[in-house]
Amino acid sequence: MTAPGLAARGTAEITLNSDMGESIGIHSFGNDEALLTLVDTINVACGMHAGDPGSMKLIVQRALAAGVTVGAHPGLPDIVGFGRRAMALSADEVRDLVRYQVGALVAFLDAAGGVLHHIKPHGALFAMVSRDEELMDAVCDVAVQYQVPVFGLAGTFHESVARRRGLPFVSEFYVDLDYTDDGNIVVNRHSASTDLELVALRADRALQSGTAASVTGSSLPVRVDSFCIHSDLPNAAAVAETVRAALHRLVSPETR
Repeated sequence: MTAPGLAARGTAEITLNSDMGESIGIHSFGNDEALLTLVDTINVACGMHAGDPGSMKLIVQRALAAGVTVGAHPGLPDIVGFGRRAMALSADEVRDLVRYQVGALVAFLDAAGGVLHHIKPHGALFAMVSRDEELMDAVCDVAVQYQVPVFGLAGTFHESVARRRGLPFVSEFYVDLDYTDDGNIVVNRHSASTDLELVALRADRALQSGTAASVTGSSLPVRVDSFCIHSDLPNAAAVAETVRAALHRLVSPETR
């Protein structure tokens, strides 16, 4: 299922999304400007794991000007660890964290004439709620409040809870991260350039056979509604272009 309003640029209904707005003050991170011409929708850092009011305002304005839809990317309150270190949180705490961050982004969207498109938890929070039904219910409470889709991993509590709550669910696939045998992703503390041949192989395999290789070599079933491209990869734009090429091959097999 693809979320309402997501329209891939000439590549059927599968989209590209990217995590953006992760700069802080005078410190700039990511390849936001280059990626805005290559993706369909973005996930904006809301100030907890990264981002600040100024960066949120700027990326919202740039995304809307580029015709790109905007979703919230709420994370754990851990700027030093970039939200990639797990925390022990109750469902109430997760709900409050997500609602606080989504509300901030909605204010900037409203000021710029935009609307919230979706919610996608960030980093360690993403992993935590994929494995904990009660925590994912807390995320969905906020998605229900704003009546927006949730992005996540198929076959985890991301999907089962969203569907139980009547929310549209967008299944992501990651070409720049490894998968565990249970279908979850390995959240890296640091980003590095991703081999483009590997990106192409992973994208083609996911699109053609609906599978991916785990870290142990096992074959995992996957579903691709949207490819996620991490903006902090040094070669993020090249990764996005490689995925676009894979999507083009899917709809134009004669170009293989």
